[in-house]
Formats: sequence, structure tokens, C-alpha cells
Amino acid sequence: MTKIITLQQDKRPVIVEDSWLVLRPELDDNNQSGHVSHDAIAAAAAQSGKVLFPLHAWEAHRDGLLAQRKPEDTGVWLAPDDDPLALEGQLDRLGLVAIDFPVFRDGRGYSSAYLLRTRLKYQGELRAIGDVLRDQLNAMRRCGFDSFAVRADKNIEDALNGFSELTVQYQGTLDEPLPLFRRARGIAGVQEHA
Repeated sequence: MTKIITLQQDKRPVIVEDSWLVLRPELDDNNQSGHVSHDAIAAAAAQSGKVLFPLHAWEAHRDGLLAQRKPEDTGVWLAPDDDPLALEGQLDRLGLVAIDFPVFRDGRGYSSAYLLRTRLKYQGELRAIGDVLRDQLNAMRRCGFDSFAVRADKNIEDALNGFSELTVQYQGTLDEPLPLFRRARGIAGVQEHA
């Protein structure tokens, strides 16, 4: 079984066993991925374990999946060009939402995570999957991710160090809304005037 990093209640990262199967499209002859076939979706839906379905499969088969599977064993993963707002009103039916990073340099998943946490008020587990590397982990945590499937060819124990390499955060975000200059001055809501 593969391992992931998850944040505990106290926000401390730990390595745990991953119990989720990510249903991915098969590659064609040109190494291009398409949609997951209906047969693959049906086979995954019939499984008793936890399955992450791609958003397009969730949208096309939602009613059948909900009738067949427990919500806590059913999740959705978003590709970089998927709109996270498509899950509005459905997040309580999912045990996990994951965001795929197909390549290290594609940062659209950070925005998707932030939208899920702020605009949609998603409180459940939010996982980064795909080309997830040590250098990204701290920034991902700050955008709302709380579990991380580090790329399989990387050392997951070494990746834990990615959370402690930066000791001071300048910008405000989900984990610390106030920017450093406001924290340093002890100013919470006062607007500065030029």
C-alpha cells in the first residue's frame, strides 16, 4: 500500500497508509490521456474500497455512484482545468476532494484549493495528487491542502522536511490571514493610510 502525508489536528505532518484508489484515464498510443471509460467507472463503483473519481465521471454518473457507494468512500479529483465551483452543493456527499498536479510547474491547483476552502467553505480532506514534490508542500498547506500524495519516485520521509524549511511567512493566506507586517505591528484590522 502506498503512503501519504497528512496533517494531524495540531497541524503536524505525519506519514500514513493511503486507502484511496485514484481512478485515472488510460493513456492512448500517443501517451495522451482521455476520459475514463464507462466500464472502468462501473468497475470502480462496484468496489468496496475508497475511490477517487475524476470530476467528469462524477458529473456523468453522480446519481448512480451515490446510490451504489457510501459517501465517505467516494471522492472526486479535479484536473487543472476543472472548475472547483462545479462541486458547489455536493461537497457533503464526498469523503475526499483531491486536486491533480500533472506537472510540477502547473500552479492552477493552488487556486482551486483556495476556492474550495474560501468560497465553497469545504471543511473535509483536501489532497494534492500527481507531481507533488517536497518544495511545494508548505505552499500547498498554506492554500488549504491537508493531505499530500508525494510522487512515488520521491522519498516521502525526506518530503516531511518541506513543511519546516520556511519559518517566517510574509503573505497572509488560509493558515495565517494577517501578513507579516500586520502581525509584527500587532494590527489586526486597521487600514494603513498613505
